Amino acid sequence: MSLHTPIRACLFDLDGVLVDTAKYHYLAWKRLAGELGFDFTEQDNERLKGVSRMASLDILLSIGGISPDETTRLALAEKKNGWYVDYITRMDESEILPGALAFLQELKAAGLLVALGSASKNAMTILNNTKLAPYFDAIVDGTKTASAKPDPEVFLLGARELKVSPAECVVFEDAEAGIEAAIRAGMRSIGVGSETTLGRADAVVSSLREMSLDRLAEIFPSI
Repeated sequence: MSLHTPIRACLFDLDGVLVDTAKYHYLAWKRLAGELGFDFTEQDNERLKGVSRMASLDILLSIGGISPDETTRLALAEKKNGWYVDYITRMDESEILPGALAFLQELKAAGLLVALGSASKNAMTILNNTKLAPYFDAIVDGTKTASAKPDPEVFLLGARELKVSPAECVVFEDAEAGIEAAIRAGMRSIGVGSETTLGRADAVVSSLREMSLDRLAEIFPSI
């Protein structure tokens, strides 16, 4: 992949990049762990970033030293998701992360394509409640994918729906697994968060407040 390939599309993770739903996942997982009789800390929660629901459940159960049968496992995942959905149905535009809306508006005004690439099966609920849905030309979420990040499936599907090549895409991610997925997809990437964990990205910003078309052109001079 050449860094001089023009960028035609920006693909965004949802949780931790555009909105802060991570706190609601954490509250729901912590509540589930409490019911199962053990504590689930914020440090434990870091291991769940960018990971699918069932894989997250397996991590939580391993922390608690619990190995339920498959029926129980599915019931626990549904219970956690029910709590999470209850939390996110109360979301509104105030929970869009700083800089996200302005950057999406700038991308759309400039004619760049925009896609969502998220493991969340509740992405549409969040996008509708925060009124972000109209900014996306394609939405690929957990209802459309079989493999979780760092598998590149979610981003490759996004590129396919946008009808662009992976080399023409840049991914915005807050999770190490997401950056790895972007690399495996043959896409450029910008980490949103800490350089300590996102150092494999082409660039790292603390939030989308630091992003603009001019900044994107500085990072990737070909756009």
